[in-house]
Amino acid sequence: MATRQAGGTDAQFRLRITSGDDIAVGPGKVDLLEAIAATGSITAAAKHLGMSYRRAWLLVDTMNRCFRGPVVAAEAGGARGGGTALTPLGVDVVRRYRRAEALAAKAAAAELAALSRLLRPKGSDP
Repeated sequence: MATRQAGGTDAQFRLRITSGDDIAVGPGKVDLLEAIAATGSITAAAKHLGMSYRRAWLLVDTMNRCFRGPVVAAEAGGARGGGTALTPLGVDVVRRYRRAEALAAKAAAAELAALSRLLRPKGSDP
């Protein structure tokens, strides 16, 4: 959700849902969930997003702890030894997050554009 100004400045609006001190879900975590759904693997999803497996695993672990149940679960067996998939809760989290993000962007579009016009263009001196 970014708005571009003529000078190349972006104003970004990022939706994050917290649970206590943790960010339960935000744009990066939803991107990770979508990549896991597409690849069937935390390793492949991490690689696709340019992050380490450990970072991806920690993000998944945080989400699994924050929600009422796991959003990602390991799948056993199979010719390739199993994999990882979103749980029904994980699918619902992604769907609801993307919908909330779209609604927020639509509602805030005029204000984001106005804020973008107030930003200093990239590369200009303060």
